[in-house]
Amino acid sequence: MTNAMLTPWDKVQLARHPHRPHTLDYVRGICEDFVELHGDRRFGDDQAIVGGLARFDGRTVMVVGHQKGRDARENVKRNFGMPRPEGYRKALRLFEHAEKFGFPVLCFIDTPAADPGTQSEERGQGRAIAENLLAMAGLRVPILATVIGEGGSGGALAIGVADRLLMLEHSVYSVAAPEASAAILWRDASKAPDAAKAMKITAQDLLELRIIDTVIPEPEGGAHTDTGAAVGAVGDALREQLAALALLSLDALLAQRYAKYRAIGRFLEDQHHLLAANGAAPASLPF
Repeated sequence: MTNAMLTPWDKVQLARHPHRPHTLDYVRGICEDFVELHGDRRFGDDQAIVGGLARFDGRTVMVVGHQKGRDARENVKRNFGMPRPEGYRKALRLFEHAEKFGFPVLCFIDTPAADPGTQSEERGQGRAIAENLLAMAGLRVPILATVIGEGGSGGALAIGVADRLLMLEHSVYSVAAPEASAAILWRDASKAPDAAKAMKITAQDLLELRIIDTVIPEPEGGAHTDTGAAVGAVGDALREQLAALALLSLDALLAQRYAKYRAIGRFLEDQHHLLAANGAAPASLPF
């Protein structure tokens, strides 16, 4: 099956492929002198979030991303890429460090969701995510975020508030997993393929809706079929976007970031007013 023939559900499966490149593959492939930083200085070091300083395109950057495992043992260590509160607090510490020294931030998104466990809730999962959203909205350095696999719910958004949001061709970005949405809407998780189609979670759908800025092509069959090519494509896209952002003043950067997120949903809002003016009720959203 060619890339053009893939359904949204096919793309979900590709986004979850166990051999798909993860954050550290991209960091080691496009950056030099990567130094990983650990811990949130409050509780511990969450292995589901990795980050640190590196050199990219001749400048120092801060990289932060979700990290999944390659096998069962590593997935347990990485909690299947689902960060706990200490992971998001580690990310926040690195964001603040980047702002202090004027380093651009590169984020790599690849998580099914934030960890939903009782202990994570007890340690303030919701607050940790909210603090990251607030901090990233006003961070006075350029931020680039790339969805390299799954972008699931608040677990993804917590490192996804950026000046430029990029997605790999077969990645997905959604408010909830298709299985969870199908269970809520139809009380039948087997209808996940229908939910994936209705939710508009593919890179192509989100580009059309103006939620993301760029779709990065993948090798035929997915990023895992040619890791080198996929990593190179991401590096080229980030290099181009970062060069454009570097030309902006900080005030212009923050103004554009604010306008970007204020504009999301504008199409639905305009549609609502148009239908209301014509005396029709707006169609219900699929989620």
